[in-house]
Amino acid sequence: QLELVESGGGLVQPGGSLRLSCAASGFIKEYYARGWFRQAPGKAREAVSCIETTRGSSKYADSVRGRFTISRDKNTVYLQMNSLKPEDTAVYFCAARSSFDCSDSRNDYNYWGQGTQVTVSS
Repeated sequence: QLELVESGGGLVQPGGSLRLSCAASGFIKEYYARGWFRQAPGKAREAVSCIETTRGSSKYADSVRGRFTISRDKNTVYLQMNSLKPEDTAVYFCAARSSFDCSDSRNDYNYWGQGTQVTVSS
C-alpha cells in the first residue's frame, strides 16, 4: 500500500502563490506517475498536472499552464501555484498510479491523498 499526504493549502489573495506538497510513504515504487487533481464545489474532479518519473516530463491542464509548476524530490511531489485566481479555488488531491505514464483520468490512479483546501479570495 502507498499512503499520500498533502499539505500546503490555505487562503490566498488573487495573484498570490502557494506551494502544495504530497509526501508518499509505504510501498513506494519510483516509477509511479504522480498527479494533482482538484475539485471545486458542485464540479467534477479534474486533472491539473502530472509528472512522469522515467522521462521526467510533465503535463498541465490548459487552465493552469504557465502559472503552475510540478516537481518531484524523491518521494515528495510539489505543485507550485503562482498568479492564483478565484477560479483556482478547490480541494486539491494528489494521486499516484502504478504506471510510467501520466493520465488525465482519475480512474487510472490507484492511490489518493485526503486533499487540501485552496481558497483564492480577496
